[in-house]
Amino acid sequence: MSITIRPGRDEDAEGFIRLIGDAWAEYPNCVLDVDAEVPELRALAAHFQKAGGALWAAEDKAGALVGMIATRPLRDDDEAWEIGRMYVAKSARGTGLAHSLLDGAERHAVAHGARRMILWTDTRFEAAHRFYEKRGYVRAGSIRILDDISKSLEFRYAKPATGVVVEILDAAAAASAERRLAGIMVACVAAGASVNYLPPLSPEVARGFWRGVSADVATGGKVLLAAWCDGQIAGTVHLALAQQPNAPHRAEVSKLLVDPDFRRRGIGRALMQRAEQTARSIGRGLLVLDTEAGGDGERLYRGLDWQEVGRIPGYALGADRTPSDTVLFWKRP
Repeated sequence: MSITIRPGRDEDAEGFIRLIGDAWAEYPNCVLDVDAEVPELRALAAHFQKAGGALWAAEDKAGALVGMIATRPLRDDDEAWEIGRMYVAKSARGTGLAHSLLDGAERHAVAHGARRMILWTDTRFEAAHRFYEKRGYVRAGSIRILDDISKSLEFRYAKPATGVVVEILDAAAAASAERRLAGIMVACVAAGASVNYLPPLSPEVARGFWRGVSADVATGGKVLLAAWCDGQIAGTVHLALAQQPNAPHRAEVSKLLVDPDFRRRGIGRALMQRAEQTARSIGRGLLVLDTEAGGDGERLYRGLDWQEVGRIPGYALGADRTPSDTVLFWKRP
């Protein structure tokens, strides 16, 4: 399908309204009443221009609108821009158009100073949630209740837009990141990482592991961190908080993973430094970890002044199924 993306115009109103109406009609009780609730659709380009943002339209070779997206700066946050009005017609789904639209909107926002992207999406739009999660967005904050005809509830999604940024994920964010974190784990195991699994690791097994981590985050047993690199989730690590009555001061650093496509960019070091900072802030003054002897992890930990306790010969099987040694480390952050 030949599709052209161009700036949106007020004259596109009929096409925009049809595109949004068709998308809403795919979901129960989603009612589009333009004049009563979204009159800005009659002149959408002017609406976003007035807000300091921009609007784009995608049209097929026959001139029919098959996609749209907009972005604008947030009034109460100088560094955040909002993605909005993103819709793709059924006929254009699976063509890569959604990615192209979002790529363009994010580039525009970053070029105009955005350091963080946010968006709102109806809780019923599950396919959209999966798409945004694939693009590095995670759930952030409370559900928004709209007093509209459709009785809409909306999830807020957000992500850092540029550079390497490490953030703590709460339970909602952790759950929304499960697919991406599972993908990183699968890739790391395939590349030879010693993280309790052997290749080939199935996505289903990896997703099950991260569901368990999300549950532990919700109950306070773990603190999960994720690293973004230019808007994509590129790595993770978590603190497993010791639950014994005599160990409220201790935590284990676990599952430091960096997507092989994002290595050699300082992401592992950034994750570890933030993990140590986080441990200090919650009163966990003793950290422990173990790692495969001779690997990148061992070199990283030594470079960050972790102290070796010792090593266990043949502790785990490597990717080639031969036993490998494990080194134990500790540190007071």
